[in-house]
Amino acid sequence: MNNLRQQFIAFSVSTGVLKFGQFTTKAGRLSPYFFNAGLFHDGATLGQLAQFYAQTLIDSGVQFDMLFGPAYKGITLASATAVALASKGHNTSFAYNRKEAKDHGEGGTIVGAQLKGKVVIIDDVISAGTSVRESVQMIRAAGAEPAAVLIALDRMERGGKDGVLSPLSAVQEVSQNYGIPVISIANLADLFGYLEADPSLGQHKDAVAAYRQQYGIA
Repeated sequence: MNNLRQQFIAFSVSTGVLKFGQFTTKAGRLSPYFFNAGLFHDGATLGQLAQFYAQTLIDSGVQFDMLFGPAYKGITLASATAVALASKGHNTSFAYNRKEAKDHGEGGTIVGAQLKGKVVIIDDVISAGTSVRESVQMIRAAGAEPAAVLIALDRMERGGKDGVLSPLSAVQEVSQNYGIPVISIANLADLFGYLEADPSLGQHKDAVAAYRQQYGIA
């Protein structure tokens, strides 16, 4: 495993953001693990998370001019990542959206920098891809270009509905639909590698492997 990816998985486990057990997903599946980025809710952990986002974006080689955070989780993630990028010598502007348009003052739904140039969308995970679709629409409507989506964890899990599995994951569908890369700090393969390397978590390995076999992409 890439060292940064391994560090991120270990960090997520140690902070309780990544948990093992039995959890029901939005799709109604019984998952042996659960990742909740909303639990990065203090200054120290949010600051460290932002460093992971910033370094992953830099390492990706994607060319970008600014960041965009879809409401609500993306607001904190984009602003914190901008701070982390500045600490690494990349002073980058950012913007985010309101859920409801403001009808006074400057008005509108976009807060922060003007959307222009190549824009990286920052979120925690991609489930149905709804926030990405809305973000892409806002960015293009402003005359800017969506350059990539940056997320924390790619579950590498096949989508689908009515009991029929899609051959693609939500991440792959987003990349295919909008023609942009989706970059993740870590993914399910990294998580499984971490479980194999940590004897104290060995009891969860078989459950994750079975879930990956049933729902994981090829």
